[in-house]
Amino acid sequence: MTTVSERVAETIAAHIEHVFALMGNGNAYFVDALARTGIRMTAVRHETATVASADSYYRVCRRMAAATTTFGPGYTNTLTSLAEAAQARTPLVLVVGDAPTTGPRPWDVDQSAIAAALGVRTFTVGPDDAGRTTLDALHFALAGRTAVVLAIPYDVGTSPAADEGVLVLPPVPAPQAPAEDRVRQAVEALLAARRPLILAGRGAREAEAGLSELADALGALSAASAPARGTFAGRAYDLGVAGGFASEASAELIRAADVVLAVGAGLNQFTTSFGHAFSPEATLIQVDVNGQATNPRVDLFIHADAALAVQAIAAGVAAAAPGGLPGLPWDGAAEAARGSLLQFDREPGEDAAPDGRLDPRSTMRRLNEILPAERQLVSDGGHFIGWANTYFDLPSPDSIALVGTTFQSIGLGLPSAAGAALARPERTTVVVTGDGGGLMGLPDLDTLVRAARSAIVLVFNDAGYGAEVHQYGSQGLDERIMQIEQVDFARLAEGFGARSAVIRTLEDLETVAEWVDSGAEGTFVADLRVSQQIVAPYILEIIDLTLKR
Repeated sequence: MTTVSERVAETIAAHIEHVFALMGNGNAYFVDALARTGIRMTAVRHETATVASADSYYRVCRRMAAATTTFGPGYTNTLTSLAEAAQARTPLVLVVGDAPTTGPRPWDVDQSAIAAALGVRTFTVGPDDAGRTTLDALHFALAGRTAVVLAIPYDVGTSPAADEGVLVLPPVPAPQAPAEDRVRQAVEALLAARRPLILAGRGAREAEAGLSELADALGALSAASAPARGTFAGRAYDLGVAGGFASEASAELIRAADVVLAVGAGLNQFTTSFGHAFSPEATLIQVDVNGQATNPRVDLFIHADAALAVQAIAAGVAAAAPGGLPGLPWDGAAEAARGSLLQFDREPGEDAAPDGRLDPRSTMRRLNEILPAERQLVSDGGHFIGWANTYFDLPSPDSIALVGTTFQSIGLGLPSAAGAALARPERTTVVVTGDGGGLMGLPDLDTLVRAARSAIVLVFNDAGYGAEVHQYGSQGLDERIMQIEQVDFARLAEGFGARSAVIRTLEDLETVAEWVDSGAEGTFVADLRVSQQIVAPYILEIIDLTLKR
C-alpha cells in the first residue's frame, strides 16, 4: 500500500533534487517517506530557513528546491521567507501539514488564507489525487515563477493513495517572444544613441552572453542591478552595480546615458536611486516577462523572454550595422570606465574610524583581496548591505543572493546561507550579516556549519541596528531600542563548531588570511567590530530624501 505521504514524496523526489526540512507532527510521515526516496535533504534549525534556503538554492543554481515544515506554528514561522520568495518570484514548493479534513482544531489557523494574503497559492492533496495535485503545484511554481504551498491534511497523510497511473509533469509555457514592432523601435533608439547603456537584472541570467555581445556591438556601457552583479564580470566597459550602491563615478556615467536598455530588471526604487539614476531626457527601454512595465519612467516596454528579446535586438543591430558601430564607445567619453575599475572608485577608508573601531570601507577592500576569487555572496539586509555589494569582486552571474531585500526584511542571511552553499559547493560562500540580523538567524549558523564545504560569515558588529540609527537617530528619535549590547559572535560561533576571530584592526584580518591559505575549509566567523560613525552612501541618500519630504 502506498500512502498519501509516500505518493507526494515520490512525486517531489522525481522532479526536485533537494529539500530543506524541519520535522513536526504535521509532516513527520512525509519527511520519513522522503528519506526513503533517497532525495538530498538538509535539516535546518528554524522553520524560516526551510524556505529561505530553498529560495537561495534556486537563485544560485536556477534549479527548484522544496521546503517542508509542520502545520500551525511551524508554518507561520515560514511566512517572512515565504513572502520574500513570492515577491522575488522564486519558484519553490513548501510542503506543510494542515488541519484535518474533519474541521479545524482549536489550535489550527486558516493556512490557505494566510498564504493567499502573501500572494501564494495553496494546493491541498487528497487520497484520490495526491500525485496529480503535487504535479499541479510543481507546474504552477515553475510556470509562474513563484512559491506555492502544498498542504497535506493531518488525517490524510497516512491514508491509502489511489492508483493514478503514470503521471507526467506538463511542460512550462514556451518563452515569450518579443513583438517585432517593439524590437524595431528598440533597435532604432539604440542605433541613434550616442551614449547607450545596458542594464541587466536578475531576470537577464539566460541572456548573459548575448547582452555582452550586444553591448560591444553598440559601444555601450554596462551595469547590473545589485542582485545581478557579476553579469558583466571582466567586460572592459562595465560600470559595476547601478543604483544606490553605484560609485559616484559610475552613477555620473549612468546619468549621462541617452538610451538605457534594461533587461530583466524590475527598476525598483533602489536600482533607480529613487528615480534619480537616469537622466530625465534618456529613453528607457525595459525588457521583462511581466505583462507591463514595472516603472512609470519606462518609455518603451517589450514583453518578452530576456534571451529571445536580446537575440532579436542583436540581430536587428547586426543587420543595420554589420561591422558594429565605429569609433570609441561614447565618442571616447567612456574611456574612464575601461577595465571595470569604476565600481571600486570609492572612498578607500582609513586604517580605523575616528572612534577607533574598524572602518568598513578599508575592511572590505582588504577582505576583497584576501578571500578566494571563486566566491558567492549571501547578504542579509541592513546598513552594511552597501559595503559588500560595492567593494567585493564577483566572478559571474548568480554570484550574489539577497534573500530578504525584495520584502525589505532582515534576519534571512544565515537562514538562507546553507541553500547557496549546497547549490554551488565548489565556491566559498561569503555570508554578510549584521549583529541584529545575525542574532535573528543565529540558529541556522549550525545548519551552515554542517552544510558548507567552505564558508565565511562576516558579522558587521556595530552594536546596533545601523540602518535605524542612521535614518531615525539622525532625526532625533530615541536610539535606546536601536542599540544592542556588544555581542561576542566569535564565542557563539565556537559553540556551533566554527572557527572564529574577533576582528578589531586591519592587522587582525591576518587570521582570515591564514584560514584561506590553509584551504578555506569549513566555516569561519569573523566578528567585525565596525564603527557606527561611517555611514554608507545609499543610507545618506535615503536620509536626504527623508529630510526633503
